[in-house]
Amino acid sequence: MAEEKEAASAVEAQEAAPAAETQEAASAAEGKGAASAAEVKGAASAAGEPTEASTESGGEQQAGSAEGSAPTKGTSYRSDFEVVEAEPVTLQSLLHAGAHFGHQCHRWNPQMLRYIYGEKNGTHILNLDITLERWKQAEKFLEDVANRGGSILIVGTKPQAREIARGIADRIGAFSVTQRWLGGTLSNFETIKKSIHRMKKIEELLQKAEEEGSTVRLNKKERLNMRRDLDKLESNLGGIRHMRHVPDVLFVVDVQRDAIAVREARKLHIPVVALVDTNVDPSMVDYPIPSNDDASRTLKLFLENVAAAFSRGKQAFVARGNQRNAGRHAAGKDGARVSPNGEDSGTHGEVEVLKKKSSSSDKETKEAAGVAASA
Repeated sequence: MAEEKEAASAVEAQEAAPAAETQEAASAAEGKGAASAAEVKGAASAAGEPTEASTESGGEQQAGSAEGSAPTKGTSYRSDFEVVEAEPVTLQSLLHAGAHFGHQCHRWNPQMLRYIYGEKNGTHILNLDITLERWKQAEKFLEDVANRGGSILIVGTKPQAREIARGIADRIGAFSVTQRWLGGTLSNFETIKKSIHRMKKIEELLQKAEEEGSTVRLNKKERLNMRRDLDKLESNLGGIRHMRHVPDVLFVVDVQRDAIAVREARKLHIPVVALVDTNVDPSMVDYPIPSNDDASRTLKLFLENVAAAFSRGKQAFVARGNQRNAGRHAAGKDGARVSPNGEDSGTHGEVEVLKKKSSSSDKETKEAAGVAASA
């Protein structure tokens, strides 16, 4: 069925080729006109002057890297991430990607009726107006989660989504499951953490065995067995090896294939954002995005925009943390140590000493009065 949908999307792309060529020519003409402005911005950034970058949701954004920034206490994601640029999700980009093709009519789920526009050649066609509306809601939610310092787990175990999901997760410092969803990854995460710890121990042991002059000695059979176990653990748990606790949101590519992941997330009250095709139940998802979930171009379009939205929120969160740390550093340099309630620490300490002295004197007075009364 996936091959039929790919072929249908290819036919749609060929029909829309003249319009695409016209748009490319127009964009090339606009690019020539904006070349001088880009050169001016490049010269300004080389000289150390600040340049403006668009941060509007869905628009193009200047690429940036926040590698090396220290993670804020309480976060669960890696601090090295990249601000991702992606093609905005529009009606035309959805059409070119083939997002409107559903499954065959006899394989549909009646819960998807409100998202279906019509039928063509025995295949359901999705309403892209609703798809665009639902995507904007999901995009805003993902950006808000990242802006609060939350983490995301991308689940894409189908073959055409594995490489895309893994690459996107590495670029934004997120977590991913791309081979097989192990039962209990969320609901029994303490056991999963033990397996991750075992994987790291095997890596350290093999690394020490390869060093010269090491006291760790392994024969050929032991190395082969350990390498086999490590490869198996790495394929299943490599994408979540840095995850210290359950994520704040799940993005699922195929709800039907990864139904266990969706059920575990619902059990733990973790929000789920997912692509829903015409053969799934959208009521299992908190933020459903009606779309084709088989075409690789559609998956790439949505995954890249998920990464762009999440990296924008993450960049804002890291910028706030750096600004807060800079303010604390400046305050410490001036010698003004401020207590948590906003008072100066020196004044606060003097007040505490005076309180202790007054309480001790009151106690001595009471004791003297008691002795005089007993006499």
